[in-house]
Amino acid sequence: MRTRVKPLGALAALIVLGTSMDAFGFLGFGDSASWKEEVLLHDGKIIIAERKQTYGNKPTLDSRERALIEEEWVFPIPAEGKSIVWKTNFRNPPEGESLMLMLVGFIGDVPYLATSPAGCIAYNHWGRPNPPYVFFRYDGAQWQRIPLAEFPAEFKEANVVVGGRGSPEKQSGKTLSVAMVHEQNKLLESHLHLLVREPIKVAQTMCEEMVYDGKGGWMGVGFFRLQPSYEACVKYCESHGIRPPYCLCDKYFKKDN
Repeated sequence: MRTRVKPLGALAALIVLGTSMDAFGFLGFGDSASWKEEVLLHDGKIIIAERKQTYGNKPTLDSRERALIEEEWVFPIPAEGKSIVWKTNFRNPPEGESLMLMLVGFIGDVPYLATSPAGCIAYNHWGRPNPPYVFFRYDGAQWQRIPLAEFPAEFKEANVVVGGRGSPEKQSGKTLSVAMVHEQNKLLESHLHLLVREPIKVAQTMCEEMVYDGKGGWMGVGFFRLQPSYEACVKYCESHGIRPPYCLCDKYFKKDN
């Protein structure tokens, strides 16, 4: 039986991917936390990235930590001696992006990023990619999404702590070494640790296909596809206040003349 899915909290989305933030011991002490991470690039160089996270309320009454709502990274560009910023909002799309950073790399002075959607709603929002990644290249003014074919083959392994997973002894203001980053990523699902370039079956790719309803919620496509006729589908949309382009009857049915 299909059920309508309302937006999940950001923390719930991360848990879906097995990347909860349970190891951060300092979450209860403020609205944000910042630290640095050593980032090992594909050519052996190491840069120091600055990372800041902003937190919201606890998703449920029995939650131990508050939800991650925003993350900001500042990376130095090795060839230019200046820095570039990457920000993502973990509110559910379309209000947020909900992307977990996995890898940053540079070809000359051109920065690239590999990210993974945090949860089923984000996965559907980003077009259900398989392998389940969203890639970006900086064009000198902004980050542009690019296909897998344009993401350099030199970039193979996650080089930041994916999903905000920390170490027990880490506190805000410290610097994580390359070894610590690698250690924290060891427990990730393999496709979040090592970049794959062929379709795979993992939690994200097996998510139910969902679409945005235009009213702040997400719903399974079965609400449209399993209607007995085009007319019944249109009536369903009308009765639930689902307006074009969010009503998908034209996609699954031929309009009767």
